[in-house]
Amino acid sequence: MNLEERRKALAYLLIDHDEGVRAAVAAALEKLESLMDFEQILTALKSDKRGQRVKAIISLERINSPDVFPPLIELLKDPDPDIRGTAIQVLGVKAHPNSLNHLVRHLKDPSPAVRVHTAEALGNFKDPRLVPYLVAMLKEEDEQLIISAARSLGRLGSADAAQPLAFLFGDKRPGVRRAAAEALADVPL
Repeated sequence: MNLEERRKALAYLLIDHDEGVRAAVAAALEKLESLMDFEQILTALKSDKRGQRVKAIISLERINSPDVFPPLIELLKDPDPDIRGTAIQVLGVKAHPNSLNHLVRHLKDPSPAVRVHTAEALGNFKDPRLVPYLVAMLKEEDEQLIISAARSLGRLGSADAAQPLAFLFGDKRPGVRRAAAEALADVPL
């Protein structure tokens, strides 16, 4: 049964007398609609217009299918840092373990914004192996990168992050100190 046939079959149940069935059908139709849009999104990813490509990448975030990962991971090789950064943000939201190694590499991306997006995205993975990578980012000069790494360390919730975060209390920048204090509150004893 193809997507259109499924959509028509589900639409029939929208008039079911049971409210629970109608709610399930509405959710299923929403999911199918996103899959139907998937081909259009893939086409938009190849556009020569940056704005259209960014919107297409963001659209992949709402699609719950393993099919979104290969194009997102491929976009990490794009020469445009805005495209790489947006793909990293979406991969971070999805936090699929298979994308983790691809993301870690971008902590050394030539674009400062891409490094910041990567540090922020890694906090969604809840993987304690990321602590050393993020702690290393705390030694960088870029204030926003340090703040993003500190936030992610807090979200990872590893006790190993406590000492490096506390070290940031001596930083001259209030934003860094604030982020370190907030992150330390999330680190277990």
